[in-house]
Formats: sequence, C-alpha cells, structure tokens
Amino acid sequence: MKQELYKPNKGKQLVIDVNGTSYYRYPIKTEVFAKGDDYAVKIARFISTAVDTFSKEKDFNCDWYVIVSEKIVAISQGRSYFIKDIKPSWWAKTLSKYVKKTPHGIGLGSPWTMELAIGEVGLPRILLAAVASVLTKPFGLSGVFYRIAGPQAAAIDGPTSYSLYPSNVSAKLAPKDPQKAATKISDEIKSKLTDEALIKRFKGTVIIDANDLGRNALGNATGKPNGFFEDVMRDNPMGQGSEQTPLVILTL
Repeated sequence: MKQELYKPNKGKQLVIDVNGTSYYRYPIKTEVFAKGDDYAVKIARFISTAVDTFSKEKDFNCDWYVIVSEKIVAISQGRSYFIKDIKPSWWAKTLSKYVKKTPHGIGLGSPWTMELAIGEVGLPRILLAAVASVLTKPFGLSGVFYRIAGPQAAAIDGPTSYSLYPSNVSAKLAPKDPQKAATKISDEIKSKLTDEALIKRFKGTVIIDANDLGRNALGNATGKPNGFFEDVMRDNPMGQGSEQTPLVILTL
C-alpha cells in the first residue's frame, strides 16, 4: 500500500517497528457513533470501503487486522452517560480526590467516573484498590489501583475538552462483552468483503483502550496475543478528538 492513501494523524507516524518488523497503521476516518448504532455494521462499512481502495494497489497482498477504539463500541451500546445525569455518592466524591490526574485524561479522578466504576465493579473492589495503592505508594509502585480495580474500571473515560460532542460532556464505561463484540465485528467485515483473497488475509479484530498513557486490549478475535497489539499501538496513532479516526487497519 502507498502511504499517501491514508495519512497519519498530526504528531503520529504510519509505521512502527515491533521486534525488528515494520507495521503500518492506517487511520480510518468515520462518522460519529451514537447510542443504538449497530457498531459492527457501521465499522464494516468503513473498513470495506477502505480495503476496496487498498486492494487496487498491487502490493496489498499481506495479512491485515482491524483495530477498533473501545469508545465507539461502548457509545453504540449505550454505555456513555451525560455527567449531568450521574449522581456521585459520598464514596465517589471522596475517593476521586486521591486519583492522580494527568493532562491525557481524567480516568477515575472525577466523582462521575468514580461513580461509574463503583457501579461497574463494586465498592469493595474499589476500596481494596484504593487501600493497596496507598500502601504501595511509598515503594514507588504505580498503577496498583487500576491493576486491582481491573480493566473494566481502567477503561472508564471522563469528559475531555478535545473530544467531540457528546464525549466532551459525558463519562463512559468500557464496552460490554468486548470479546464477543470483536468477533461480531470480524464476522461482519468478512460478510461485506467480496474478494476471497482479502477475506483469507483478514486475520481479525482487536478492540483496544488506547491513550497517551497506555494501551489495553479488551477484546481480541485474532491469533496474536494482546501484548502484540498493545505494543504496535504504543504511540496511540488513533485520533482522540476531531480527527474522527477510531479505526486502524494494521498491515506489514
């Protein structure tokens, strides 16, 4: 594929090296996703259009994968909530004060996202994560809170100024059943493709929670381990706001 077909987002690169092999990450621009969308059908439509363009290039004869931002799946599933509709408890207000905030995202550092986390994984688990984080902090250990709270809590996002509406005024849970969702997307993509060679070379879908702090593969319908995709997306080439590129086609 020729690199000029799809340009990288500002400050990002199309190509990344993983263990001596170069991989191309082509960001795919989409429409905004909304509650009630059939995310698999919508994703497959954008991917099949992109692949149809790619297939006209003589050198598109490699294995390829689709990487999906967990945000658009969660939004489609109705797991995004306006912060005005979230009523934080005393626990949520108190615990959120002790979560480290960064320029890259709120995480659970707001009463609204913390309330969602308590509802998603339970107050006992959140309290255990908080205590463990405090006890291990003197030893220089980081990320303990999220490791104990789990990926469902770690994937919760709060409103950010750079996000498109309604994400700039909403908080969002992780997708429901992300493994099942990844398989559903893969099946839908295959059903939209007509070229048997392209279908054969398509190796599946990964749903990933990626930001400038880290990556976490939530659903993986491929033959490769989560760590591979977390590594290949380590510089977060997806668009987090006005870029509107929540999909990536990954190739050699």
